Amino acid sequence: MLFSRFKTHLPTPDEALEGRPELPFAVPDRHTVLGNPLLGPYPDGLEIADFGLGCFWGAERKFWQAKGVWTTLVGYQGGHTPHPTYEEVCSGHTGHTEAVRVVYDPAVIPYTALLKLFWESHDPTQGFRQGNDVGTQYRSAIYTHSPAQQQAAEASRDAYRTVLQNSGYADITTEILPADGSRPFYPAEGYHQQYLDKNPAGYCGIGGTGVSCPVGVAPAPEVTEQ
Repeated sequence: MLFSRFKTHLPTPDEALEGRPELPFAVPDRHTVLGNPLLGPYPDGLEIADFGLGCFWGAERKFWQAKGVWTTLVGYQGGHTPHPTYEEVCSGHTGHTEAVRVVYDPAVIPYTALLKLFWESHDPTQGFRQGNDVGTQYRSAIYTHSPAQQQAAEASRDAYRTVLQNSGYADITTEILPADGSRPFYPAEGYHQQYLDKNPAGYCGIGGTGVSCPVGVAPAPEVTEQ
């Protein structure tokens, strides 16, 4: 009963698991597709964006295929437990959502194009689920790294809300919050990183609404074959 409750109920800090002071596992050095470091250091001029849009296996692939993305990695964000494990996050007792960190060149792919890819790659109206995947770890989220990102994310949500509702969808449930010290990104275990590159026939629960997102005038990001 307790497990079921926390699948659709975010724990308070007092209810969350204690966690640990450091990563309990190793993270691979480089991206298996792009070849660049996962944890940095990142070249000057690149920026970071964090998104939660359901199971992070398929979500990460959406972003690494976009031209201008330098590296991606998956992890856990928006919860209370420091350095959680996958099993802990899936229990619902940490408060995290499955997230993708995107390191990108804004001169090639602007943040607005990443937002468009984010909105169109999942259904942001489903609350604590994404399709058949149910739990707080599947909730839709954007964690921003600057006031400009926060403003752009909120504007894109407002624009997309209108077209979704006009298409018969419910209101957007995506949380948009600063990725500050209270919402750090914790990398996931190595086997989750670029999972669908290592397992091309693996599970991918990512699917959009089919409704185009009117984010500024930015075109959808170019997808290149890897």
